[in-house]
Amino acid sequence: MRQELRFLHRGKVVELADVRPTETVLDYLRLRRGLVGTKEGCGEGDCGACTVAIGRLVEGRLVYQPVNSCIQFLGMLDGAELVTVEDLAQDGRLHPVQQAMVDCHGSQCGFCTPGFIMSLFTLYHAPDAPPTRKTVTDWLAGNLCRCTGYRPIVDAAMEACFQAADDAFSRRAEETTAALVEMASDPHDLRLGDEERFFAAPASLDNLAELYGAHPDATIVAGATDVGLWVTKQLRDLPQVIWLGRVRDFEKVEETPGGVLLGAGATFSDTHAFMARIDPDLGELWRRIGSRQVRASGTVCGNIANGSPIGDSPPALIALGATLELRKGSASRTVALEDFFIDYGKQDRGPGEIVTGLYVPRLDPNHAFRCFKISKRFDQDITAVLCALRLTLADGTITEARLAFGGMAATPRRAAKAELALIGARPDQPSSWAAALKALGDDFDPISDMRASDAYRREVARALLAKSLVEIGGTPDERTRVTGLRGGETSNAA
Repeated sequence: MRQELRFLHRGKVVELADVRPTETVLDYLRLRRGLVGTKEGCGEGDCGACTVAIGRLVEGRLVYQPVNSCIQFLGMLDGAELVTVEDLAQDGRLHPVQQAMVDCHGSQCGFCTPGFIMSLFTLYHAPDAPPTRKTVTDWLAGNLCRCTGYRPIVDAAMEACFQAADDAFSRRAEETTAALVEMASDPHDLRLGDEERFFAAPASLDNLAELYGAHPDATIVAGATDVGLWVTKQLRDLPQVIWLGRVRDFEKVEETPGGVLLGAGATFSDTHAFMARIDPDLGELWRRIGSRQVRASGTVCGNIANGSPIGDSPPALIALGATLELRKGSASRTVALEDFFIDYGKQDRGPGEIVTGLYVPRLDPNHAFRCFKISKRFDQDITAVLCALRLTLADGTITEARLAFGGMAATPRRAAKAELALIGARPDQPSSWAAALKALGDDFDPISDMRASDAYRREVARALLAKSLVEIGGTPDERTRVTGLRGGETSNAA
């Protein structure tokens, strides 16, 4: 058992033993280290002012990702490299990203600037990112500027970020990689604190199952993009935290002939390309989940396990027929994802039982899939209504329908009556599926809240089902996908 947190900062290994279970990276930087360049804005992972870069090894390659330090627990830095805005300038010279921000007048009041700089730093170190303004705006969707100074910031990114990295971090990449490899080779579990209050990071699935079995009331954390808000907004005391980030192979994504298997630690960033290969609507949905910072930390299985009725991924995965893997002690079981959600705040997961993985089937040639997310803001917003459906077609006739919605009930749920009414209908004959639109009104009794009214949700649900059927009934190629123009570039409309 190891009792010191270890991470890399400024080329040196930092070891800490006195770490509270829910101490955030932001508090550590500002209160312990006096590194106040990292700002606290919203405290909930929305504004990006607190963005720092975290370096980890991905298939042996050093990768820097932006994260919201306000909701990232300090213990989650174990085995990683931490980079803050104070670390970028070297020997009196600004980092290329910083210099471009100066040259392009990208800073106004300056409060948000450190967060933008750190997001752009990670883009600077992303060699495969397409050199377009669309790439930049997607990368910066999680950084808000109240002065509305986005254009010169995007200009700075275009000037600095799409060239071979040449900074202190690229020059010492081999040394950094070696240090991270050495830390990753430690086979011991991490345990900070005592029996009553602790932050723990088991190194294997067996050890995780044993620890959670002994402490079934502990809080399981993967990316903390939701749990972090329990601390910063709800002021909840979480005395026992178990982090999944060190469990061996939990971050793996494995393609099989029939589908994709996601480990419980696989993030939305890790899985995006795999989901996009299943269907472009699924890829676009993944891109619109939170921000770059949220997708780099948040996990797909975590999005499922927290049981939110407006979680983005469950309806789409239910429509695809995904199954969930769970384990308690030495016993494992598999459950259809649609059966995992029992009621509001209640899932089919017993005390001491953990989600270990997710299996997502591929689409067959006779399948048609559509997925649409409706929210007040296009990017980085919570769903008001999410519609996903998978139809099985034979000679143009629907023989099976899986239609799932989020935001329409206390759980993500299938529309059983509408599904039944779709059997025998033809997408190219609207009169044949009119009964399904009517039946959909009997499948759900949504509530009115700050995101949408009951009437709005009902009308949008019907419209999305009709939109999907019209598209599927059209020319059977990519032209059936209704697309929009944003910034002069065509994008999928999920």
